[in-house]
Amino acid sequence: MTNFGTILIIDDEVQIRRLLEITITASGYKISEASTGKEGLALAATIQPILIILDLGLPDADGIEILKRLREWYQKPVIILSVRNSEEDIIRALDNGANDYLTKPFRTGELLARIRVAIRQSMNNTDEPVLTFGNLTIDLSSHTVHKENELIKLTSTEFSLLALLARNEGRVLTHQYILKEIWGFGYIEQTQYLRVFMAQLRKKIENDPAKPMLLNTESGIGYRFGS
Repeated sequence: MTNFGTILIIDDEVQIRRLLEITITASGYKISEASTGKEGLALAATIQPILIILDLGLPDADGIEILKRLREWYQKPVIILSVRNSEEDIIRALDNGANDYLTKPFRTGELLARIRVAIRQSMNNTDEPVLTFGNLTIDLSSHTVHKENELIKLTSTEFSLLALLARNEGRVLTHQYILKEIWGFGYIEQTQYLRVFMAQLRKKIENDPAKPMLLNTESGIGYRFGS
């Protein structure tokens, strides 16, 4: 039987785990299961799954906290599968490192499609380069940033924003282009939203956030990475 790798399911609902097991194994993947956050973290470290499906409503911990702990070392895709469907919950999960978010009840075909996309993107990312700008190093493959050899902790959105700008060093990117690329068409008018994220990123990246050397503002237009 085909084995494309092991997917870890962290969910306390037995019925959901059974449905996922039937659906996912039929597509050629192996399944490992955990019903608590603690058990899920232990299994993730032991079996090194190619993808994790994580519920937010776990009995021993909030799923976001488990996600944060996973993202301290686990670089492969994490898909959130939860009954929580508020925009705030979705954004919080994505900002803390989730690759995708699907709400319950869900369509199995859609879940499988999102699993395939996440795994494909993860495999493609292994060929991404390491970008160096002075004392700043951006590893596009591992999604890590170091400044003077010290790890800088960025949210998933902050890293995506930094990577987009760094890949386009010296090029002015408009507010609308950045918003579309990072958040989607629904956010292309939310320039204040972008401004807040850029301020957060400057605090973490720049030596003097008030006088940025890398994350430069092009007044009324957008932003430019580098001099």
